[in-house]
Amino acid sequence: MNLTNELAKQRNRDAAERTLMAWIRTCLSLISFGFGLDKIVGAIDRAAGGQGAQVEWGVQLVAAAFTITGILAMAGATVQYRRELRRLHQDDYVYRDKPQIAAATAVMLTLIGVLALVLIAARAGG
Repeated sequence: MNLTNELAKQRNRDAAERTLMAWIRTCLSLISFGFGLDKIVGAIDRAAGGQGAQVEWGVQLVAAAFTITGILAMAGATVQYRRELRRLHQDDYVYRDKPQIAAATAVMLTLIGVLALVLIAARAGG
């Protein structure tokens, strides 16, 4: 057992855990934002007498997209974390590129933004 290698592996385990914690915060924010958006718009709609069914449907779609993005990103981050720990337990640990969960999440958020923009434009036009 080489102490230098073991200390390096421990630093990598700690880094993987910090990364997972950052993903937990990010995903919790996405899920909470989606849930909160749906609840706030629902409360506003009820206070207005339920006149905005079309608006509520669009907001529910965007809220669900945020929530789904958070869930999928959390699942991906958890799988990535567990794989990294398994690799670190091997004696022949070699660095490999990992799936880019952050890039996939950024693409999903871009698509949600485009969807929101389309819904806003449709509402303004109709």
